[in-house]
Amino acid sequence: MHVFVTGASGVVGRSAVTALVDAGHDVRGLVRSREAARAVEALGATPVSAELYDLADLATAMQGCDAVANLATKVPVGSAALRPGSLREIDRLRIRGSRVVASAAARAGVEVVVHQSLSFVYADAGDDWIDEDGIVDVSRATEPIVVAEDHVAEFVHDGGRAVSLRLGLVTGTDPNTQWQVRRAAAGRAFTLGRPRSWMHVVHPDDAGAAVAHAVTAPTGIYNIGADPVRRSDFAAVIAAVAGGPAPRSLPRWVERLGADKLEILTRSHRITSQRFADATGWRPTRPVLTPEWLVHPSREGSHG
Repeated sequence: MHVFVTGASGVVGRSAVTALVDAGHDVRGLVRSREAARAVEALGATPVSAELYDLADLATAMQGCDAVANLATKVPVGSAALRPGSLREIDRLRIRGSRVVASAAARAGVEVVVHQSLSFVYADAGDDWIDEDGIVDVSRATEPIVVAEDHVAEFVHDGGRAVSLRLGLVTGTDPNTQWQVRRAAAGRAFTLGRPRSWMHVVHPDDAGAAVAHAVTAPTGIYNIGADPVRRSDFAAVIAAVAGGPAPRSLPRWVERLGADKLEILTRSHRITSQRFADATGWRPTRPVLTPEWLVHPSREGSHG
Protein backbone atom coordinates (compact mmCIF):
# COMPACT_ATOMS: atom_id res chain seq x y z
CA MET A 1 0.00 0.00 0.00
CA HIS A 2 0.94 3.64 -0.43
CA VAL A 3 0.56 5.30 2.98
CA PHE A 4 0.60 9.01 3.79
CA VAL A 5 1.62 9.85 7.38
CA THR A 6 1.07 13.18 9.12
CA GLY A 7 3.24 13.81 12.17
CA ALA A 8 5.82 11.50 10.60
CA SER A 9 8.72 12.94 12.61
CA GLY A 10 6.95 12.69 15.97
CA VAL A 11 7.22 10.09 18.72
CA VAL A 12 4.55 7.74 17.40
CA GLY A 13 5.08 8.92 13.82
CA ARG A 14 8.63 7.65 13.59
CA SER A 15 7.67 4.29 15.01
CA ALA A 16 4.72 4.06 12.63
CA VAL A 17 6.83 4.97 9.60
CA THR A 18 9.37 2.31 10.56
CA ALA A 19 6.67 -0.33 11.07
CA LEU A 20 4.95 0.54 7.79
CA VAL A 21 8.22 0.44 5.82
CA ASP A 22 9.16 -2.86 7.48
CA ALA A 23 5.75 -4.22 6.44
CA GLY A 24 6.55 -3.41 2.80
CA HIS A 25 4.45 -0.27 2.38
CA ASP A 26 5.53 2.75 0.39
CA VAL A 27 5.40 5.66 2.86
CA ARG A 28 5.18 9.41 2.41
CA GLY A 29 5.78 11.45 5.55
CA LEU A 30 4.46 14.98 5.98
CA VAL A 31 7.21 17.20 7.38
CA ARG A 32 7.64 20.87 8.30
CA SER A 33 11.43 21.26 8.44
CA ARG A 34 14.62 20.02 6.79
CA GLU A 35 15.59 18.24 10.00
CA ALA A 36 12.29 16.36 10.03
CA ALA A 37 12.69 15.53 6.33
CA ARG A 38 16.12 14.02 6.95
CA ALA A 39 14.77 11.98 9.87
CA VAL A 40 11.87 10.62 7.84
CA GLU A 41 14.07 9.85 4.85
CA ALA A 42 16.49 7.96 7.11
CA LEU A 43 13.60 5.68 8.10
CA GLY A 44 13.01 4.72 4.47
CA ALA A 45 10.08 7.04 3.73
CA THR A 46 9.68 9.91 1.29
CA PRO A 47 9.37 13.31 3.00
CA VAL A 48 6.57 15.51 1.66
CA SER A 49 6.04 19.19 2.31
CA ALA A 50 2.45 20.42 2.44
CA GLU A 51 0.24 22.63 4.62
CA LEU A 52 -1.77 20.53 7.05
CA TYR A 53 -4.64 23.03 7.22
CA ASP A 54 -4.81 23.62 3.44
CA LEU A 55 -7.36 21.16 2.05
CA ALA A 56 -6.32 21.46 -1.60
CA ASP A 57 -2.60 21.32 -0.85
CA LEU A 58 -2.99 18.29 1.42
CA ALA A 59 -5.25 16.44 -1.02
CA THR A 60 -2.67 16.94 -3.76
CA ALA A 61 0.06 15.51 -1.50
CA MET A 62 -2.14 12.46 -0.81
CA GLN A 63 -2.84 11.66 -4.46
CA GLY A 64 -2.12 8.01 -5.25
CA CYS A 65 -2.18 6.91 -1.62
CA ASP A 66 -4.29 4.03 -0.35
CA ALA A 67 -4.15 4.98 3.33
CA VAL A 68 -3.58 8.00 5.54
CA ALA A 69 -2.30 7.81 9.11
CA ASN A 70 -3.09 11.03 10.95
CA LEU A 71 -0.50 11.15 13.75
CA ALA A 72 0.07 14.90 13.98
CA THR A 73 0.16 16.11 17.58
CA LYS A 74 1.81 18.67 19.84
CA VAL A 75 1.93 17.50 23.44
CA PRO A 76 3.13 19.99 26.08
CA VAL A 77 5.97 18.56 28.13
CA GLY A 78 5.87 18.37 31.91
CA SER A 79 4.92 21.50 33.82
CA ALA A 80 4.37 23.35 30.53
CA ALA A 81 0.95 21.68 30.46
CA LEU A 82 -0.13 23.94 33.35
CA ARG A 83 0.46 27.15 31.42
CA PRO A 84 -2.57 29.01 30.04
CA GLY A 85 -3.20 28.04 26.44
CA SER A 86 -0.86 25.03 26.61
CA LEU A 87 -3.38 22.84 24.77
CA ARG A 88 -4.30 25.40 22.14
CA GLU A 89 -2.16 23.94 19.37
CA ILE A 90 -2.98 20.29 20.03
CA ASP A 91 -6.70 21.12 20.30
CA ARG A 92 -6.48 22.90 16.94
CA LEU A 93 -4.89 19.80 15.42
CA ARG A 94 -7.67 17.65 16.82
CA ILE A 95 -10.65 19.86 16.04
CA ARG A 96 -9.65 21.48 12.76
CA GLY A 97 -6.74 19.37 11.59
CA SER A 98 -8.61 16.07 11.82
CA ARG A 99 -11.43 17.43 9.68
CA VAL A 100 -9.04 18.75 7.02
CA VAL A 101 -7.11 15.47 6.92
CA ALA A 102 -10.28 13.39 6.53
CA SER A 103 -11.67 15.73 3.86
CA ALA A 104 -8.38 15.75 1.95
CA ALA A 105 -8.25 11.95 2.08
CA ALA A 106 -11.76 11.74 0.66
CA ARG A 107 -10.89 14.19 -2.12
CA ALA A 108 -7.74 12.17 -2.96
CA GLY A 109 -9.66 8.89 -3.15
CA VAL A 110 -7.90 7.32 -0.17
CA GLU A 111 -9.30 3.99 1.05
CA VAL A 112 -8.68 4.23 4.82
CA VAL A 113 -7.87 6.87 7.42
CA VAL A 114 -6.13 5.81 10.63
CA HIS A 115 -6.29 8.35 13.43
CA GLN A 116 -4.23 8.62 16.63
CA SER A 117 -6.62 9.11 19.53
CA LEU A 118 -6.31 8.64 23.31
CA SER A 119 -7.85 6.35 25.89
CA PHE A 120 -7.98 9.24 28.39
CA VAL A 121 -11.56 9.79 27.20
CA TYR A 122 -12.92 6.89 29.26
CA ALA A 123 -14.56 7.55 32.60
CA ASP A 124 -12.82 6.40 35.77
CA ALA A 125 -13.88 2.76 36.22
CA GLY A 126 -11.98 1.83 39.34
CA ASP A 127 -10.90 -1.81 39.18
CA ASP A 128 -13.38 -2.72 36.41
CA TRP A 129 -12.10 -3.63 32.96
CA ILE A 130 -12.75 -1.14 30.14
CA ASP A 131 -13.24 -2.10 26.51
CA GLU A 132 -14.30 0.05 23.57
CA ASP A 133 -17.91 0.07 24.81
CA GLY A 134 -16.82 1.78 28.02
CA ILE A 135 -18.37 5.06 29.14
CA VAL A 136 -16.74 8.15 27.66
CA ASP A 137 -16.49 11.06 30.11
CA VAL A 138 -16.35 14.28 28.10
CA SER A 139 -14.64 17.21 29.78
CA ARG A 140 -13.09 20.38 28.44
CA ALA A 141 -9.82 18.47 28.02
CA THR A 142 -11.29 15.40 26.32
CA GLU A 143 -13.89 17.07 24.08
CA PRO A 144 -11.39 17.83 21.26
CA ILE A 145 -10.32 14.16 21.30
CA VAL A 146 -13.91 13.01 20.84
CA VAL A 147 -14.57 15.65 18.17
CA ALA A 148 -11.55 14.44 16.22
CA GLU A 149 -12.83 10.86 16.32
CA ASP A 150 -16.19 12.09 15.01
CA HIS A 151 -14.51 13.92 12.14
CA VAL A 152 -12.59 10.80 11.16
CA ALA A 153 -15.73 8.67 11.43
CA GLU A 154 -17.38 10.91 8.81
CA PHE A 155 -14.88 9.51 6.31
CA VAL A 156 -17.01 6.36 6.22
CA HIS A 157 -19.82 8.37 4.60
CA ASP A 158 -17.44 9.03 1.72
CA GLY A 159 -17.10 5.29 1.16
CA GLY A 160 -13.86 4.69 3.06
CA ARG A 161 -12.78 2.97 6.26
CA ALA A 162 -12.10 4.97 9.42
CA VAL A 163 -9.98 3.58 12.25
CA SER A 164 -9.33 5.48 15.49
CA LEU A 165 -6.67 4.10 17.82
CA ARG A 166 -7.17 5.04 21.47
CA LEU A 167 -3.58 4.87 22.64
CA GLY A 168 -2.59 4.58 26.26
CA LEU A 169 -0.06 6.95 27.79
CA VAL A 170 3.01 6.80 25.54
CA THR A 171 5.85 5.66 27.78
CA GLY A 172 9.48 5.27 26.73
CA THR A 173 12.27 7.68 25.86
CA ASP A 174 9.72 10.32 24.83
CA PRO A 175 10.01 13.84 26.30
CA ASN A 176 7.25 13.52 28.90
CA THR A 177 8.48 10.23 30.34
CA GLN A 178 12.03 11.58 30.48
CA TRP A 179 10.73 14.70 32.26
CA GLN A 180 9.32 12.41 34.93
CA VAL A 181 12.65 10.57 35.18
CA ARG A 182 14.53 13.84 35.68
CA ARG A 183 12.12 14.93 38.42
CA ALA A 184 12.43 11.57 40.13
CA ALA A 185 16.24 11.73 39.96
CA ALA A 186 16.10 15.14 41.63
CA GLY A 187 13.88 13.78 44.40
CA ARG A 188 10.91 15.84 43.25
CA ALA A 189 7.29 14.68 43.16
CA PHE A 190 6.04 13.49 39.78
CA THR A 191 3.03 11.17 40.26
CA LEU A 192 -0.70 11.95 40.07
CA GLY A 193 -3.78 10.08 41.22
CA ARG A 194 -4.47 7.23 43.63
CA PRO A 195 -1.53 4.81 43.96
CA ARG A 196 -3.73 1.71 43.54
CA SER A 197 -5.61 3.02 40.50
CA TRP A 198 -4.85 1.73 37.02
CA MET A 199 -2.97 3.25 34.07
CA HIS A 200 -3.17 2.40 30.38
CA VAL A 201 0.32 2.67 28.85
CA VAL A 202 1.93 1.84 25.52
CA HIS A 203 5.49 1.79 24.24
CA PRO A 204 5.98 3.94 21.12
CA ASP A 205 7.16 0.97 19.07
CA ASP A 206 3.95 -0.93 19.85
CA ALA A 207 1.88 2.15 19.00
CA GLY A 208 3.68 2.39 15.66
CA ALA A 209 3.13 -1.29 14.97
CA ALA A 210 -0.58 -0.81 15.71
CA VAL A 211 -0.75 1.86 12.99
CA ALA A 212 0.77 -0.59 10.50
CA HIS A 213 -1.87 -3.18 11.44
CA ALA A 214 -4.67 -0.61 11.39
CA VAL A 215 -4.39 0.14 7.65
CA THR A 216 -6.15 -3.19 7.01
CA ALA A 217 -8.46 -3.15 10.05
CA PRO A 218 -12.24 -2.89 9.87
CA THR A 219 -13.78 0.51 10.56
CA GLY A 220 -14.00 1.19 14.27
CA ILE A 221 -12.45 2.53 17.46
CA TYR A 222 -9.81 0.37 19.13
CA ASN A 223 -7.83 0.49 22.36
CA ILE A 224 -4.06 0.16 22.02
CA GLY A 225 -1.82 -0.57 24.99
CA ALA A 226 0.12 -2.96 27.16
CA ASP A 227 -1.23 -4.71 30.24
CA PRO A 228 -2.71 -2.19 32.70
CA VAL A 229 -0.34 -1.12 35.47
CA ARG A 230 -1.01 0.24 38.95
CA ARG A 231 0.06 3.85 39.38
CA SER A 232 2.29 2.88 42.28
CA ASP A 233 4.06 0.32 40.07
CA PHE A 234 4.40 2.86 37.24
CA ALA A 235 5.99 5.32 39.67
CA ALA A 236 8.32 2.61 40.97
CA VAL A 237 9.59 1.95 37.43
CA ILE A 238 10.27 5.66 36.90
CA ALA A 239 12.09 5.88 40.24
CA ALA A 240 14.15 2.76 39.48
CA VAL A 241 15.36 4.22 36.19
CA ALA A 242 16.06 7.57 37.83
CA GLY A 243 17.95 6.02 40.72
CA GLY A 244 16.30 8.53 43.03
CA PRO A 245 14.35 8.19 46.27
CA ALA A 246 10.94 6.55 46.62
CA PRO A 247 8.36 8.30 44.40
CA ARG A 248 6.20 11.08 45.85
CA SER A 249 2.84 12.31 44.61
CA LEU A 250 2.38 15.86 43.45
CA PRO A 251 0.40 17.92 45.99
CA ARG A 252 -3.35 18.14 45.50
CA TRP A 253 -3.16 21.85 44.77
CA VAL A 254 -1.26 21.01 41.57
CA GLU A 255 -4.13 18.77 40.46
CA ARG A 256 -6.58 21.56 41.25
CA LEU A 257 -4.44 24.06 39.34
CA GLY A 258 -4.30 21.75 36.34
CA ALA A 259 -8.08 21.24 36.47
CA ASP A 260 -9.35 19.21 33.47
CA LYS A 261 -5.86 18.98 31.97
CA LEU A 262 -4.61 16.88 34.87
CA GLU A 263 -7.90 15.28 35.91
CA ILE A 264 -7.82 12.99 32.88
CA LEU A 265 -4.39 11.77 34.00
CA THR A 266 -5.77 10.62 37.36
CA ARG A 267 -8.61 8.42 36.07
CA SER A 268 -8.39 4.70 36.79
CA HIS A 269 -8.19 2.95 33.43
CA ARG A 270 -7.89 -0.83 33.46
CA ILE A 271 -8.16 -1.07 29.71
CA THR A 272 -8.04 -4.09 27.41
CA SER A 273 -6.82 -4.04 23.79
CA GLN A 274 -8.22 -7.46 22.98
CA ARG A 275 -10.64 -6.22 20.32
CA PHE A 276 -7.85 -4.85 18.13
CA ALA A 277 -5.74 -7.96 18.70
CA ASP A 278 -8.64 -10.16 17.57
CA ALA A 279 -9.33 -7.98 14.53
CA THR A 280 -5.76 -7.61 13.26
CA GLY A 281 -3.41 -10.02 15.01
CA TRP A 282 -1.51 -7.15 16.64
CA ARG A 283 0.08 -7.91 19.99
CA PRO A 284 2.32 -5.60 22.05
CA THR A 285 5.95 -6.72 21.97
CA ARG A 286 6.27 -5.02 25.36
CA PRO A 287 3.15 -6.25 27.17
CA VAL A 288 4.39 -5.44 30.69
CA LEU A 289 5.93 -2.13 31.78
CA THR A 290 9.58 -2.54 32.84
CA PRO A 291 12.53 -0.16 33.30
CA GLU A 292 13.85 -1.31 29.91
CA TRP A 293 11.07 0.67 28.22
CA LEU A 294 12.72 3.89 29.37
CA VAL A 295 16.41 3.21 28.89
CA HIS A 296 16.85 1.29 25.65
CA PRO A 297 17.72 3.36 22.58
CA SER A 298 14.62 3.79 20.43
CA ARG A 299 13.41 5.63 17.37
CA GLU A 300 11.42 8.27 19.21
CA GLY A 301 12.05 11.94 18.51
CA SER A 302 10.28 15.16 19.30
CA HIS A 303 6.53 15.48 18.87
CA GLY A 304 5.48 16.33 15.36
